[in-house]
Amino acid sequence: MLTCKQFLQELSDYLEESVDQVVRAEIERHVNECPNCWVVCDTARKTLKVFKGMECHAVPEDVQRKLLAALEKAIAEKKGSDPRRRVDH
Repeated sequence: MLTCKQFLQELSDYLEESVDQVVRAEIERHVNECPNCWVVCDTARKTLKVFKGMECHAVPEDVQRKLLAALEKAIAEKKGSDPRRRVDH
């Protein structure tokens, strides 16, 4: 029987319908018997359905600049707090 960990490893391929019939049957058996994995599978399936139906929109330039600035700041702060990167004076 498939474990939860194995189910999660196969979930993407299962949802893309790129697993063979044997694996598909094992996944479906597991999902029908495991309520936690059923929720994960159902939520992922619904999320993909929503996103596949959406139109792509460009991110406005001002939002891009703010996002990049925030990421650069977070990276700089993380590097500054990493004791392996600290230089003692």
